[in-house]
Amino acid sequence: QVQLVESGGGSVQAGGSLRLSCTNSGRTFSTTAMGWFRQVPGKEREFVAAISRSGGRTSYTDSVKGRFTISRENAKNTLYLEMSSLKAEDTAVYYCAGKVVGSGSGMVYLSESAYDYWGQGTQVTVSS
Repeated sequence: QVQLVESGGGSVQAGGSLRLSCTNSGRTFSTTAMGWFRQVPGKEREFVAAISRSGGRTSYTDSVKGRFTISRENAKNTLYLEMSSLKAEDTAVYYCAGKVVGSGSGMVYLSESAYDYWGQGTQVTVSS
């Protein structure tokens, strides 16, 4: 059974930085494409960033391009989201998600429905 655990959330002032981590247990991390999503109360969960199983391909939603960086360390079974120049509108609960893919897959997945496993979420609050 796969378990994803996020950490690194917190409160920061606008313009600040945070790094989120997501640790994968129970399955070989390198067989999964990974993604970050976020959700604010009353709104649907939205795509933030995605990365292929090898880390060679990434994708971002327009609102975070140039400010957020997704990366992974397969040897540590860990996914990261480096967030800088944070804005109040980045305030949300951030979730990591994993999708089991075949060997050699370079795909990234932007749709919430594509993912097989989810973490419990970590709160990020940006004050202006």
